[in-house]
Amino acid sequence: MIERVEEIKELIISALDLEDITPSDIAPTKPIFGEGLGLDSIDALELGIAISKKYGVKLPADKSENQKIFASVETLAEFVDTAT
Repeated sequence: MIERVEEIKELIISALDLEDITPSDIAPTKPIFGEGLGLDSIDALELGIAISKKYGVKLPADKSENQKIFASVETLAEFVDTAT
């Protein structure tokens, strides 16, 4: 799963064009949105599309379920590993 976490960190940076952030700046267990990386709902949509395209996974329509999945890089990696 460590490998998947690193892949997702790189995907976040490239999909959202985060120029001043490196993968090592992203803590796997810290929140991705709000106080974490400071991403917003538009970033969430773009990231969801990038995750779906890269890994061929379908994200649930349930907002609360997506909040759990996108809580951190680690929870996102767990979802991708389980769904693929």
